[in-house]
Amino acid sequence: VQLQASGGGLVQAGGSLRVSCAASGRVFSGYAMAWFRQAPGKEREFVAAINWIDSSTNYADSVKGRFTISRDNAKKMVSLQMNSLKPEDTAVYYCAADRRAVVRGTWTTADYWGQGTQVTVSS
Repeated sequence: VQLQASGGGLVQAGGSLRVSCAASGRVFSGYAMAWFRQAPGKEREFVAAINWIDSSTNYADSVKGRFTISRDNAKKMVSLQMNSLKPEDTAVYYCAADRRAVVRGTWTTADYWGQGTQVTVSS
């Protein structure tokens, strides 16, 4: 079971970036997926999630209206489109999976984690 994140990089404030996560093994079908992030010196925090059954989504207040999570079940991929980026969005972004098809509310943990991808937003 692997979650491979990609797409991070350096962008100026106000810019956009898309990070993606490819799943392999048995993870993905029937699983809810999410993105977390961890900034230097801070705890890991929930960013966004998307459920399996109806692709319903949930976002942290800090990214609502700016970030969009999506999934391609055929390709076993989940992506996070980040627009209007701010310096405070700088963090390592991690994709995560939960064995449950539907997870309501803010995620506090996950069953599977990918390696992170660095997103840096310059002011």
